Amino acid sequence: MTAIRCDVEPIGTHLLVRVTGELSMVSAPRVRAALTKCLVEQPDSIVIDVAGMRVAEPRALSVFRAVSRQAVIWPGIPLLFAAPTPEIAELIVVSGEGRPAVFGSVEAALAAGPRQRMPVVSDMLLPAVGSASRAREVVTAACARWDLPYLTEPAVVIAGELVTNAAQHARTMMTLRLTLSRRYLLIAVRDGSTVEPKPPVTATGDPDAPRGLLLVDALAVRWGSHTTFDGKVVWATLSRPAR
Repeated sequence: MTAIRCDVEPIGTHLLVRVTGELSMVSAPRVRAALTKCLVEQPDSIVIDVAGMRVAEPRALSVFRAVSRQAVIWPGIPLLFAAPTPEIAELIVVSGEGRPAVFGSVEAALAAGPRQRMPVVSDMLLPAVGSASRAREVVTAACARWDLPYLTEPAVVIAGELVTNAAQHARTMMTLRLTLSRRYLLIAVRDGSTVEPKPPVTATGDPDAPRGLLLVDALAVRWGSHTTFDGKVVWATLSRPAR
């Protein structure tokens, strides 16, 4: 068995991931972990070069479907496949939901990346009193700029709770980032702690009990967290109503 490798190379505002070796149910989690770390960096697109990959178990290709679903929900970026061999290209298309974007070369996949970057607003915050208030101001201004009055209230609550949680528990500098994709408003807070948040299982009558993540869970379409090389990102998404 050939060990799986995922070599990541930044190309402009995109990330190129060269997957080489044997893809199996055993090695698929390593591929998923590598691609998830790429999502955290929020590039314009991720190009996955599978020319050097051998598929030992076709069902292991579901790893790409899982990461593609995550990429759509957060951070709202496309996964593009470069599969020069017809056999691998066919397997990827069969395994995907809809029709994954598969190209004959890395160059073609990079050229097909999004021409326009998604609108982004970000702000760096101190872990201090007033950080949540500043986050709410940033969100309110962004929703006004993007003409999203119907998302202002839930977005303000989510951003405030994520920032408050980071300030209280991570106690590091943090970055609030709002991204507007075609389908979602994406809210993310990055901090310097690798401890992932765990919401209470149920709400309690204790007025001092933490409720922030329960509010996030109730308001967001989905939310989650991913560790990074220097901390973590906690993210949440709100759906944009169809126009």
